[in-house]
Amino acid sequence: MATIKDIAKKLGISPSTVSKGLNGASDISESLRAKVLETAVALGYRKPGMRSKSDRRIAIFVENMEYKEPSQFGYDILLGFRQIAFKENYSVDIIEPDKDFQLKHKYDTFLMEHGYLGGFLAGFALDDPWMKEMSNVTMPAVLLDNYVTANPHVGYIGTDSYEGIDMAIVHLIHLGHEKIAFLNGSKDSMISDQRMSAYLESMNSHNLHIDPNMAIYSYFVAEAAKYHVEHLIKLGATAIICGNDLIAKGVIATVKEYGFSVPEDISVIGFDDIPLASKLDPPLTTIRQNRSELGKSAYFTLKAIINNIPMSKSMLRPSLVIRESTAEAKPRMVRAHENDKDSVLSINPSLYANVVKNKLIKDSTL
Repeated sequence: MATIKDIAKKLGISPSTVSKGLNGASDISESLRAKVLETAVALGYRKPGMRSKSDRRIAIFVENMEYKEPSQFGYDILLGFRQIAFKENYSVDIIEPDKDFQLKHKYDTFLMEHGYLGGFLAGFALDDPWMKEMSNVTMPAVLLDNYVTANPHVGYIGTDSYEGIDMAIVHLIHLGHEKIAFLNGSKDSMISDQRMSAYLESMNSHNLHIDPNMAIYSYFVAEAAKYHVEHLIKLGATAIICGNDLIAKGVIATVKEYGFSVPEDISVIGFDDIPLASKLDPPLTTIRQNRSELGKSAYFTLKAIINNIPMSKSMLRPSLVIRESTAEAKPRMVRAHENDKDSVLSINPSLYANVVKNKLIKDSTL
C-alpha cells in the first residue's frame, strides 16, 4: 500500500505538504491539493483512519431519483442499504451530486478527501459526468442499473429486466393478447435499453409480430402517456407494458380519457410495484422489484469491493404481481399506421436491428 512518502516522491514535494493536502489544510492551494488527492488515489493510498471501526464511512449518491418519502421508488432501496450498514457499524451519508457538482469534484478525489471507503450511485444517467469516470475509478463504487466493464473497483446491482418483461408477456399471451405495446422510459438510460431489448426479445421468442412503432421511448413519468397512448390505440394495441408504474398510472388515465376501459378494452402492466400500484383504479398488474433487497445487495456488493473482492453483477429476480388491470384480449381494428419519432427504430435502430437479425437467423434454421 502506498505511503505519504510515496506520494511526496511522485510529486516532488515534501511529506508535510502531502499531509496538508490529504487533510484539507487551508495553507495549501486548491490546485496542489487536487494533485495530491489524485496522486493518492492513483497510487492506492488509504488514510489510516479509513479502516478503523470509529471511521467506517460510505456514501450513497443520488441523482435523478426520488427517495425521501415511502411512496417513492428510491425510499426502500436506500432504507435497505442503510439498515444493513448500521448493523455492521458503517456510517452512511446521502449526497445529491448534480452535474455541476460532478464536474467540480472527481469521484475518486471526493471520496478520498472526505474519508469515504466507497459509494453507491443510484439514479445516474449515462451522460452524467461521474458515469463517464467509472471505467477508470480506483475507489470502490456500486451502480444501480448501470454497468461498466473491466473495472474491478465497480460493481452493478439490479433486477433482471429480461425475466420480468417475459413474465408480463407470457401472462398477456395466456389472456389472448398478440398486439402488445411497450411504453418505455428515457433514451438516456441503460435500464431503458435493457427493458426495450427484453421486450423485443420476448416478443420474438414467442413468435409475436414486432411493430417498432409500438415500442416507444418516453420518460419515467405519468405525463409521458398522453403523448403516445392515442397512437398505440390507433395501431390496435390490446395491451401496454410500461417501463415503470408511474408511466402505467398515466396510461390508465389517458386510456380512460379516450373513452376506453382498463382492462376491458386495454390491459396495462407496470414495472416496480411501488406503493401506488395497488391503489390505482384498477389496481395495477406489475413486475415487482424487491427494492429493500436491492439496497441490501448494493451494500454487500460495495463491502466486497472495499475488501478487494472484485464483484461484477448482482442480479435479483423479479416477480409478477397480478391485479385487476389485465384481462382477456378484446381485439380492435387498426385505425391508422404512422411512424413514431420516439419508436425504437428511430431512437435505437441498432438494438432493433439486432433482434430482427436474430429472428431472421432463427427462422432460416427452421
